[in-house]
Amino acid sequence: MSEKPSFFAELKRRNVYKVAVAYAVVGWLFIQIASIVLPTFHAPEWTLQAIIALVVIGFPAALIFSWAFEITPEGIVRESEVEPNKSIARRTGRKIVAITAVLAVIAAGLFVFQVVRSRSTNAPRQGAGPARTDPAIISSKSIAVLPFDNLSRDPDNAYFAEGVQDEILTRLAKVADLKVIARTSTQKFKSAPEDLPDIAKQLGVANILEGSVQKAKDQVRVNVQLINPATSAHLWGETYDRKLTDIFAVESEIAETIADSLQAKLTGSEKLAMAKKPTENPEAYELYLKGRFSWNRRTEENLKQALNYFQQAIAKDPAYALAYAGVADCYSVLPLYVEDIPNKYIPLSLAAARRAVELDDKLAEAHTSLANALVADLQLSAGEAEFKQAIALNPNYATAHQWLGQCFQTQGRFDEALVELQRARELDPLSLIINSALASVLDCAGRYDEARLQIQRVIDLDANFGVAQFFLGQILEDQGRLDEAIAAYLKPQNAVPHDAVQALIACIYARTGRSADARKILNDLVNESRYAYVSSYALAEINAALGDKDEALRLLEKSFDERNVPLAGNDGSPKINKRFDSLRSDPRFQKLLAKLTGEAR
Repeated sequence: MSEKPSFFAELKRRNVYKVAVAYAVVGWLFIQIASIVLPTFHAPEWTLQAIIALVVIGFPAALIFSWAFEITPEGIVRESEVEPNKSIARRTGRKIVAITAVLAVIAAGLFVFQVVRSRSTNAPRQGAGPARTDPAIISSKSIAVLPFDNLSRDPDNAYFAEGVQDEILTRLAKVADLKVIARTSTQKFKSAPEDLPDIAKQLGVANILEGSVQKAKDQVRVNVQLINPATSAHLWGETYDRKLTDIFAVESEIAETIADSLQAKLTGSEKLAMAKKPTENPEAYELYLKGRFSWNRRTEENLKQALNYFQQAIAKDPAYALAYAGVADCYSVLPLYVEDIPNKYIPLSLAAARRAVELDDKLAEAHTSLANALVADLQLSAGEAEFKQAIALNPNYATAHQWLGQCFQTQGRFDEALVELQRARELDPLSLIINSALASVLDCAGRYDEARLQIQRVIDLDANFGVAQFFLGQILEDQGRLDEAIAAYLKPQNAVPHDAVQALIACIYARTGRSADARKILNDLVNESRYAYVSSYALAEINAALGDKDEALRLLEKSFDERNVPLAGNDGSPKINKRFDSLRSDPRFQKLLAKLTGEAR
């Protein structure tokens, strides 16, 4: 009587081990193919997860099948029905091994391909220019609205063409399913450029909208064309001849048609937001457009002119929420362009922003204006909540992401800050200030090499952008390259306040033993403060560097009262400013920090 084979011997004879290995290889290959193919068709993330789950669930079933059944020339039969002398399990096993080896080579090749592609996509780029998006991962639901041509006989109507473009862009941005590039990245291009594919790569979009506007008295003609830049195919185009009073309906119709053409999913609230009229008064609307046109030029003269236009718009329509948001924005940024105490403007900014939210609490611009005013008032927690509300209402609002990121930065929450600023850059890839702010956060997080590369991209885009030179100085200082840092600090000209620049240079002097030079700068600034406004924060930095802690704390407290505490860059709030490290153990300093989080209110 022959001895009954062991269980493990039977597993081997019935090819269960070989089937297990073969199934694992086939499953791995199937998952590799799915991970490559599914993104091409923009399949939801759960699709790949479901495939992986099915592969795992199928594994025990395959083992049970290989144990219970055998493949014979007559077909698949139960193993118990096959006579031992007629079994071809050994021959089948050899075939399984051969097929498994071939599939394993294919799967390994696909794995190597994905690793190489991932590294080439994620590797930081060297050299000039902004990082470009891999065409393979650009969403088909992404769009940039290029500047509209002003075809009016009157060149002064440029504000209206810019306003129509901005309004269409704003309505599209309300759709969460779309990626819409901010106007600051598109404004450098002309309306109908010849190099559309290159522009699309720079902006990371699959679609571009071109247009023109012609205005004569109360008549308006708007011409638009939706283009696929990769193929130069015109996906849709239309010309609208309407009265000025119908311009909102035209802008809404264009935005809805584009969203439909890109197969974007629209919620009910998004449809309502896209169709909403900001005002019923065409004169108020034109004044608002003139205000935004001036606001975008960002000089003291233009900001004061913009403020005047916004106030005129409110006089025409006291319920015009966007105009109140414009007033708030002007007051919140004016302290950056005038030599005056910020606390003079912040209450005015808060009042206008709160009125905007009262009039329309679904307006992202209003919540962003209020958030910016709250942060300027050092109410960071309240400002953070308003920024998040604005982003919920308009996920494509790059400025809200940028300012929220800087709000996180000033609290030392660098990982969160990076997430928001990277999202802001994705939505506004050519924005000089967003790219500079991203470099600053990288530096604060101790990622100096990445920060240096990032700020160099900005300088390569515009060597005259003073803020980038200023941030470069801070990065060099953190790397210990102090002479180079001073040279960079001296380059911004009027882009950065004179007292802030002098304070940072004085701090370097104090750090390197040149106390006399540092004290000379301090004395010069103190003398200057007798006839012009000088930041108490800047004076506090120098006194802290020179070891005069009591005077540094007195001036720092005064800067809080003035609301002149920088909330961006490495010399931002005392929470992250290394120049105040000597004060950190002092209870008075900790009490000031508590004001930033609202704990001391």
